[in-house]
Amino acid sequence: MSNPAPKSCFITGTDTGIGKTRFALELMRYGKQLGLNVAGMKPVACGSVKTDQGYRNEDALAIQAECSRPQRYEDVNPYAYLDPVAPLIAAIRENRSISMETIIQAYDRLRSTTELIVIEGIGGWKIHLDEEIMLSDLVARLQLPVILVVGLRLGCLNHALLTVECIHRDGLTLCGWVANSVDSEFTDQEESIRFLQRTISAPLLARMPYACPTLASEIYWEGISNIL
Repeated sequence: MSNPAPKSCFITGTDTGIGKTRFALELMRYGKQLGLNVAGMKPVACGSVKTDQGYRNEDALAIQAECSRPQRYEDVNPYAYLDPVAPLIAAIRENRSISMETIIQAYDRLRSTTELIVIEGIGGWKIHLDEEIMLSDLVARLQLPVILVVGLRLGCLNHALLTVECIHRDGLTLCGWVANSVDSEFTDQEESIRFLQRTISAPLLARMPYACPTLASEIYWEGISNIL
Protein backbone atom coordinates (compact mmCIF):
# COMPACT_ATOMS: atom_id res chain seq x y z
CA MET A 1 0.00 0.00 0.00
CA SER A 2 1.38 3.42 -0.92
CA ASN A 3 1.82 6.10 1.71
CA PRO A 4 -0.82 8.85 1.80
CA ALA A 5 0.11 12.12 0.12
CA PRO A 6 1.66 14.57 2.57
CA LYS A 7 -0.40 17.50 3.71
CA SER A 8 0.83 20.94 2.75
CA CYS A 9 -0.21 24.50 3.48
CA PHE A 10 0.96 27.94 2.43
CA ILE A 11 1.26 30.71 5.03
CA THR A 12 0.62 34.25 3.83
CA GLY A 13 -0.02 37.47 5.72
CA THR A 14 -1.78 40.80 5.55
CA ASP A 15 1.62 42.52 5.29
CA THR A 16 5.33 42.01 5.81
CA GLY A 17 6.54 41.58 9.39
CA ILE A 18 3.13 40.31 10.44
CA GLY A 19 4.10 37.01 12.10
CA LYS A 20 4.19 34.50 9.25
CA THR A 21 7.45 32.93 10.40
CA ARG A 22 6.32 32.76 14.00
CA PHE A 23 3.14 30.95 13.02
CA ALA A 24 4.93 28.67 10.55
CA LEU A 25 7.28 27.53 13.32
CA GLU A 26 4.39 27.06 15.75
CA LEU A 27 2.49 24.99 13.18
CA MET A 28 5.54 22.82 12.53
CA ARG A 29 5.89 22.19 16.28
CA TYR A 30 2.19 21.38 16.52
CA GLY A 31 2.49 18.88 13.69
CA LYS A 32 5.41 17.19 15.40
CA GLN A 33 3.39 16.96 18.62
CA LEU A 34 0.80 15.04 16.59
CA GLY A 35 3.53 12.61 15.59
CA LEU A 36 3.90 13.86 12.03
CA ASN A 37 7.17 14.00 10.12
CA VAL A 38 7.30 17.73 9.37
CA ALA A 39 9.31 19.90 7.01
CA GLY A 40 9.17 23.62 6.33
CA MET A 41 10.00 25.79 3.38
CA LYS A 42 10.53 29.47 2.61
CA PRO A 43 10.92 29.50 -1.18
CA VAL A 44 12.19 33.08 -1.39
CA ALA A 45 13.86 35.09 1.37
CA CYS A 46 15.20 38.63 1.19
CA GLY A 47 17.43 40.06 3.89
CA SER A 48 20.19 37.49 4.23
CA VAL A 49 23.80 37.38 5.38
CA LYS A 50 26.87 36.13 3.55
CA THR A 51 28.38 32.92 4.90
CA ASP A 52 30.95 30.42 3.64
CA GLN A 53 28.02 28.30 2.43
CA GLY A 54 26.32 31.19 0.62
CA TYR A 55 23.54 33.56 1.61
CA ARG A 56 21.59 32.51 4.67
CA ASN A 57 18.32 33.99 5.93
CA GLU A 58 17.46 34.00 9.64
CA ASP A 59 13.82 32.96 9.19
CA ALA A 60 14.73 30.18 6.77
CA LEU A 61 17.37 28.87 9.18
CA ALA A 62 14.77 28.76 11.95
CA ILE A 63 12.43 26.79 9.68
CA GLN A 64 15.25 24.43 8.71
CA ALA A 65 16.07 23.83 12.39
CA GLU A 66 12.43 22.96 13.15
CA CYS A 67 12.21 20.20 10.53
CA SER A 68 11.75 16.70 11.92
CA ARG A 69 14.70 15.43 9.89
CA PRO A 70 17.81 17.23 8.58
CA GLN A 71 17.00 19.02 5.31
CA ARG A 72 19.28 20.79 2.85
CA TYR A 73 19.17 24.55 3.22
CA GLU A 74 18.81 24.87 -0.55
CA ASP A 75 15.59 22.85 -0.40
CA VAL A 76 14.19 24.83 2.52
CA ASN A 77 15.15 28.16 0.94
CA PRO A 78 15.96 27.86 -2.80
CA TYR A 79 16.35 31.63 -3.24
CA ALA A 80 18.07 33.79 -0.63
CA TYR A 81 18.85 37.41 -1.47
CA LEU A 82 21.02 39.85 0.41
CA ASP A 83 18.91 43.02 0.53
CA PRO A 84 15.66 43.20 2.58
CA VAL A 85 13.54 44.33 -0.38
CA ALA A 86 10.80 42.88 -2.58
CA PRO A 87 11.89 39.69 -4.41
CA LEU A 88 11.53 41.27 -7.85
CA ILE A 89 13.85 44.14 -6.89
CA ALA A 90 16.32 41.82 -5.14
CA ALA A 91 16.49 39.53 -8.16
CA ILE A 92 17.16 42.47 -10.49
CA ARG A 93 19.87 43.88 -8.21
CA GLU A 94 21.70 40.56 -8.07
CA ASN A 95 20.99 39.63 -11.69
CA ARG A 96 19.67 36.31 -10.43
CA SER A 97 16.13 35.53 -11.52
CA ILE A 98 13.68 33.24 -9.74
CA SER A 99 12.69 30.00 -11.45
CA MET A 100 9.37 28.48 -10.44
CA GLU A 101 10.63 25.08 -11.59
CA THR A 102 13.60 25.25 -9.20
CA ILE A 103 11.23 25.93 -6.30
CA ILE A 104 8.91 23.10 -7.34
CA GLN A 105 11.81 20.65 -7.54
CA ALA A 106 12.89 21.60 -4.00
CA TYR A 107 9.29 21.21 -2.82
CA ASP A 108 9.05 17.76 -4.40
CA ARG A 109 12.22 16.64 -2.64
CA LEU A 110 10.80 17.72 0.73
CA ARG A 111 7.44 16.22 -0.13
CA SER A 112 8.95 12.80 -0.82
CA THR A 113 10.15 12.35 2.78
CA THR A 114 7.55 14.11 4.95
CA GLU A 115 3.93 14.00 6.08
CA LEU A 116 3.38 17.75 6.55
CA ILE A 117 5.04 20.61 4.68
CA VAL A 118 4.58 24.18 5.92
CA ILE A 119 5.49 26.74 3.26
CA GLU A 120 5.94 30.37 4.28
CA GLY A 121 5.48 33.15 1.77
CA ILE A 122 7.20 36.51 1.68
CA GLY A 123 5.56 39.86 2.32
CA GLY A 124 1.84 39.94 1.57
CA TRP A 125 -0.20 38.15 -1.08
CA LYS A 126 0.38 40.25 -4.21
CA ILE A 127 4.12 39.69 -4.50
CA HIS A 128 5.92 39.42 -7.84
CA LEU A 129 8.65 36.85 -8.40
CA ASP A 130 9.43 38.50 -11.71
CA GLU A 131 7.70 40.97 -14.01
CA GLU A 132 4.99 38.49 -14.95
CA ILE A 133 4.87 35.76 -12.30
CA MET A 134 3.27 36.25 -8.89
CA LEU A 135 3.97 34.22 -5.78
CA SER A 136 0.30 33.22 -5.94
CA ASP A 137 1.05 31.53 -9.29
CA LEU A 138 3.38 29.17 -7.43
CA VAL A 139 0.70 28.47 -4.82
CA ALA A 140 -1.79 27.73 -7.61
CA ARG A 141 0.68 25.50 -9.44
CA LEU A 142 1.21 23.43 -6.28
CA GLN A 143 -2.50 23.61 -5.37
CA LEU A 144 -1.70 24.59 -1.79
CA PRO A 145 -4.42 25.53 0.70
CA VAL A 146 -3.73 28.94 2.22
CA ILE A 147 -3.61 30.12 5.82
CA LEU A 148 -3.77 33.89 6.34
CA VAL A 149 -1.99 35.51 9.28
CA VAL A 150 -3.81 38.72 10.21
CA GLY A 151 -1.75 41.25 12.11
CA LEU A 152 -4.10 42.86 14.63
CA ARG A 153 -3.49 46.57 14.36
CA LEU A 154 -5.15 49.66 12.96
CA GLY A 155 -6.14 48.94 9.35
CA CYS A 156 -6.17 45.15 9.75
CA LEU A 157 -9.82 44.72 8.76
CA ASN A 158 -9.26 46.31 5.37
CA HIS A 159 -6.01 44.42 4.81
CA ALA A 160 -7.56 41.11 5.84
CA LEU A 161 -10.67 41.40 3.69
CA LEU A 162 -8.73 42.57 0.63
CA THR A 163 -6.34 39.63 0.99
CA VAL A 164 -9.18 37.14 1.41
CA GLU A 165 -10.85 38.56 -1.69
CA CYS A 166 -7.62 38.19 -3.70
CA ILE A 167 -7.04 34.61 -2.56
CA HIS A 168 -10.56 33.63 -3.65
CA ARG A 169 -10.23 35.56 -6.91
CA ASP A 170 -7.02 33.66 -7.69
CA GLY A 171 -9.02 30.43 -7.41
CA LEU A 172 -7.30 29.19 -4.26
CA THR A 173 -8.66 27.76 -1.03
CA LEU A 174 -8.41 29.73 2.20
CA CYS A 175 -8.55 26.98 4.81
CA GLY A 176 -8.29 29.30 7.80
CA TRP A 177 -6.81 32.41 9.33
CA VAL A 178 -4.76 33.36 12.38
CA ALA A 179 -5.15 36.39 14.63
CA ASN A 180 -1.74 37.73 15.66
CA SER A 181 -1.38 40.56 18.15
CA VAL A 182 1.40 42.68 16.64
CA ASP A 183 0.60 45.99 18.38
CA SER A 184 0.47 45.96 22.17
CA GLU A 185 -1.35 49.32 22.15
CA PHE A 186 -4.13 48.26 19.79
CA THR A 187 -7.21 48.09 22.01
CA ASP A 188 -9.74 46.86 19.44
CA GLN A 189 -8.40 43.33 19.09
CA GLU A 190 -11.40 41.39 20.35
CA GLU A 191 -13.86 43.47 18.34
CA SER A 192 -11.70 43.00 15.24
CA ILE A 193 -11.51 39.23 15.74
CA ARG A 194 -15.29 38.95 16.19
CA PHE A 195 -15.89 41.00 13.05
CA LEU A 196 -13.50 38.88 10.99
CA GLN A 197 -15.08 35.68 12.33
CA ARG A 198 -18.44 36.91 11.04
CA THR A 199 -17.01 38.10 7.73
CA ILE A 200 -14.44 35.49 6.69
CA SER A 201 -16.02 32.17 5.77
CA ALA A 202 -12.87 30.22 6.70
CA PRO A 203 -12.39 29.39 10.40
CA LEU A 204 -10.15 31.08 12.93
CA LEU A 205 -7.37 28.54 13.50
CA ALA A 206 -5.29 30.16 16.22
CA ARG A 207 -4.60 33.28 18.26
CA MET A 208 -1.07 34.50 18.90
CA PRO A 209 -0.72 36.90 21.85
CA TYR A 210 1.68 39.80 21.64
CA ALA A 211 5.31 38.73 21.90
CA CYS A 212 8.62 40.57 21.92
CA PRO A 213 12.22 39.28 22.07
CA THR A 214 12.16 39.34 25.88
CA LEU A 215 8.62 38.01 26.31
CA ALA A 216 7.57 34.55 25.18
CA SER A 217 3.90 33.75 24.80
CA GLU A 218 1.94 30.62 24.05
CA ILE A 219 -0.22 30.24 20.98
CA TYR A 220 -3.90 29.46 21.52
CA TRP A 221 -5.09 26.87 19.02
CA GLU A 222 -8.72 26.85 17.96
CA GLY A 223 -9.72 24.99 14.80
CA ILE A 224 -6.30 23.88 13.58
CA SER A 225 -6.90 20.17 14.25
CA ASN A 226 -9.59 20.19 11.56
CA ILE A 227 -7.08 20.77 8.76
CA LEU A 228 -4.17 18.55 9.87
